[in-house]
Amino acid sequence: MVKRTFDVSASAIGLLILLPLVAGVAATVRVTSPGPVIFSQSRLGRHGRPFRMYKFRSMVVDADRQGARVTAGGDPRITPIGRILRRTKLDELPQLWNVLKGDMSLVGPRPEVPEFASMFPRQYQSILRVRPGITHRATLAFRSEESILADDQVREPRRFYIDRVMPRKLAMYEEYLRDPLLRDIWTILETVSPWKSTRAMTAGELLDAPIVANIPAWYEPAATPSRPVAARRMSRPAVARLAAVPTLAAVAVGGGSADAEADEAVEDLLQYLASMS
Repeated sequence: MVKRTFDVSASAIGLLILLPLVAGVAATVRVTSPGPVIFSQSRLGRHGRPFRMYKFRSMVVDADRQGARVTAGGDPRITPIGRILRRTKLDELPQLWNVLKGDMSLVGPRPEVPEFASMFPRQYQSILRVRPGITHRATLAFRSEESILADDQVREPRRFYIDRVMPRKLAMYEEYLRDPLLRDIWTILETVSPWKSTRAMTAGELLDAPIVANIPAWYEPAATPSRPVAARRMSRPAVARLAAVPTLAAVAVGGGSADAEADEAVEDLLQYLASMS
């Protein structure tokens, strides 16, 4: 309750104070690039409920249909003014409206698109219990994310993001899921200040760390089987249980029965994989 009161008060005051800046950025986006001023995208909110997150548009119209959802530095879809907005984080200003509406908090785990969140159901089971935020300690640690993904050492930005960036972000989200209000205030001050006490991650540091395997994220078909397919066939009850594994939102909102079904399905899957070896 205290956190929500702080969010509403601070975002309302922030919008009033920053109104001239918001109007200036909106006019600049309108004049320098054809298309809408505001970009909105569906993200997962508290308890897995989707909501529309707002930003000042920093890319060309229909950019999400012209390339990957992961954006690296130097992406040709980013407009010239968009590069400045993204570097200064001014493109995030419209999210103060999301905070007022109750979709987001000032400080909390960054809201993710369902596509990527579904790859980490265990982590998001706890992360989706709180409102997503405009900033977070992980946001500060990965403030150079676009530069990381554009690094010469990164060959596949999307895969690198899922296998190396996301797991470390999620670990920080879980570790600092319920920070005290004073820590939230410090995170906000550090976000808007040019001086950061949080060390920025680098591509080399992430490459040196062990890779985090995500079976749902990077399922690859097995090699040509050496045994008859019939020898590996799962029983119909097992297949039915696997098909009934709950979705991410159901797990986040649901409870023990969903977890029990998931455990049974995983056990069946492990037995099936063992029979293939």
